[in-house]
Amino acid sequence: SKSDRLLGLAPSSFEMTNYVGRFAPSPSGPLHAGSLTTALASWLDARAHGGQWLVRIEDIDTERCRPDWAHHMMGQLACLGLVPDAPPVWQSARSHLYASACAQLADAGHMYGCDCSRREIRTGQSSTLRALIYLGTCRAKNLTPDRRLAWRVHLGHEKENTVIAWTDRCLGPQVEDLQQTVGDFVLRRREGAWAYQLAVVVDDAAQGVTHVVRGQDLASNTARQIYLQRLLKLPLPQYLHSPLVRDTQGRKLSKHLGAPEALVNTPEKARSALQESARTLGLHVPAEHWLKPTLAEGLEAAVQAWKIQWAVA
Repeated sequence: SKSDRLLGLAPSSFEMTNYVGRFAPSPSGPLHAGSLTTALASWLDARAHGGQWLVRIEDIDTERCRPDWAHHMMGQLACLGLVPDAPPVWQSARSHLYASACAQLADAGHMYGCDCSRREIRTGQSSTLRALIYLGTCRAKNLTPDRRLAWRVHLGHEKENTVIAWTDRCLGPQVEDLQQTVGDFVLRRREGAWAYQLAVVVDDAAQGVTHVVRGQDLASNTARQIYLQRLLKLPLPQYLHSPLVRDTQGRKLSKHLGAPEALVNTPEKARSALQESARTLGLHVPAEHWLKPTLAEGLEAAVQAWKIQWAVA
């Protein structure tokens, strides 16, 4: 199909029925307890389904991301026994795929150039809004997307297409009206950086990802990604947004807030980190399983606990 050719996909990629999951960290620092817990959740779900587990390095933000942090994170995962089933892919090497997807959207009239400044977008909007809603100011300007402009997706006018409903395996039924929450969202920023929403959708399809397991802080991105998947005629994965690790003030643990590195460089530290992550995920894994001679035995017990919690046959 045209979608296959533009995204560099073999037709068989769209016919896959086997489970493919992924962990997709940004290398702006080492893994901390929060990102480690997300990694474990995605690994457990893949192993519980007898599927593949991939790692994707999301380094399109070249100002914040460093290759040495990516390699350090891969070392941390190895210490935990979380080894991907294929070499990691790097988003920074996949710009041609994102450009092809945008060309497809532009050809179909689903994308346009935008020269609005953030101040212009904010004008007339309440300061209490959690996020700015783009009201389509540049739709009528017919600006051809180029390197001097932001590129936005055109949501269209049919409400039945912009109200996105899906069922999250953890959070249950979800619904969002994109016109009311974000408006025409960005696919490529004015400075040339690809937007997270576009890159994730293209990469998940290119890697044949069938199940996305990630933290609950990313659940708000799902409607936009489903909308793009539909426009690009790509498969829709299943989603599970797992519990977050929080600090003493109830905030999501993050690098931005100074979350310390997860220390896993000895078997004892690795066991302790995995045990705490399993507890955060609500898994009942008796302590004696983590005291076995190898981490593999504790991880296998965690896989069985995951199967019970999420009713995996």
